[in-house]
Formats: sequence, structure tokens, C-alpha cells
Amino acid sequence: MPLAAIVSKPQKPELAGILHELVTWLDGHGYRYILDPDSAAYLGSAEAIERPEMPGHKPNLVIVLGGDGTLLAAARAFARTTTPILSVNLGSLGFLTEIPLGDLYATLQAWCTGCAGVEVRAMMHAQLHRGGKLLHEWDALNDVVVSKGTIARMADFTIEIDEQFVAKFRADGVIVATPTGSTAYNLAANGPIVMPNVNAMLVTPICPHLLTLRPIVVPGDSSVSIHIEGVPNQTYLTVDGQEAVELLLGDTVHCCRSQYSVRLLRQHPNGVFNVLRSKLKWGER
Repeated sequence: MPLAAIVSKPQKPELAGILHELVTWLDGHGYRYILDPDSAAYLGSAEAIERPEMPGHKPNLVIVLGGDGTLLAAARAFARTTTPILSVNLGSLGFLTEIPLGDLYATLQAWCTGCAGVEVRAMMHAQLHRGGKLLHEWDALNDVVVSKGTIARMADFTIEIDEQFVAKFRADGVIVATPTGSTAYNLAANGPIVMPNVNAMLVTPICPHLLTLRPIVVPGDSSVSIHIEGVPNQTYLTVDGQEAVELLLGDTVHCCRSQYSVRLLRQHPNGVFNVLRSKLKWGER
């Protein structure tokens, strides 16, 4: 019997009813399922599996019920697998979770009959080096951000691309984004929107103290290094806006394309432009 992993957004009371209908549908179509702790709590089930442990059960499909943040967490958990992710938008914007709740079962049925498409999204690999040693590493679907905390003072950064010096500057921070992440923090910082199938990375300064410093789009196989030259208190590296490590003077963040990808289940093509029109109101006056 095929196996589905279910990942849910916390603090979403309406998910109790949605999940009861979903597991009934799965039972009726010959699927077994496993639940993350949030899903299990909605169903009153004691059988929960932590998200990092779910890939070890080798599910055939991951069903994400929530917003983009829930999908990002699931994507990192399943990054080293080829398991497709069906993401249902229960959040506010939903740039990544394109499937509305009303299309959940139609998309599941399309998956069962082999009619659904799978869209592959590139991930980014980031490493934090301190004192010449690797301290942490991650794979991100959206972005890696180096930014100051609550204090108003800016930080000092040096950027290198493929070991070539680019610039030394003061700013609130730096965003290194994938094409998928171009519509996230990068967009809010006046970075460009890049189609998700473009082999590229984006480097976007956050409020730089130089009028001439602008976002850069680099080839996807590039290596981007951010050297921390001067930091106020509470300067952090954040991964997909969810995992954070405090940075120290002299730290270096290296970013490159990950060897892993995320596979998103889609029922309809041209989802990117549908999202841009519906979420950003493209073409409206």
C-alpha cells in the first residue's frame, strides 16, 4: 500500500475537520499515512512522527496543509529524497502553496492516476565557517539571509562571487536567494523576480549605505561568500526565515547550489503567473 506523510500548520483549528476528511479519503483509496506532531494533535492521535524522521519511512507522497512557512519546513525535511510534495494553501499569500483547498482531492486523484505534474525547484546549500572551521550547514529552498537584529546600527560586509571581490559595504544585511525565493524577502528588498526554472542565484543587499549597490543575478553554479567584517549585537544568519544562528566578527557564509531539489506536485501548468496575478495583482490598474 502507498504511504502518505501529512505535515500541518500549527494553531489552525479548522485543520481538525480538514484532516478527518483527508485521512478518510486516504483510507478509502488504499493509502496508509503517517502524521507529524501537529497533524496528530488535530486528530487526537498519539502516533506522531517528528518531521526530520518522516523521510526514513519512505512515503510516496507528502501532503502539506498550511502556508509557505509550513512548506519550507517540509521541503528542508525531505530535501534529500525524491518524494513529491502536494502543498495546500491555508495561509495568507501562498506563493509556493499554489493549490487551494478546493482542489486538494482533484489533485490527489490526478496523482493517483498519474496525471499530475511534478515541478522541480532548486535548493541552495549554505555553510557557516568560524575560525577556519565549518560550524553549520543547511539546504534552503527560499533564501539565506544575513541581517542585524533590533539595534539600528548597520553591519559591514564583504561579498565575493566565485572568489572574486565584488564589494565591501555597510548595510542592514544581505539576502542570497534561489529563483523560488525571489518572491520572498528578496522581493520586499527590491530584488528582481526570477522564474523558478532559471539556473541562477540572487544577491540582494538590504538597505545598503551606497546608492550604487544593486541586486545581482549570478549563474546558478556560482559560489557566493559573505564575510562579516563588522557586526552590531544580535546579527544573525537565517535559513528560509525559520532557522537562525547568531554571527560573530570574522564569520564567513558560503552559498552555492545544493545537490538536492524539491519536487512540488502541480495539477495545472503556468502556476507562477497565476500566483503573480492573484497575489501581486499584476496587470491591474
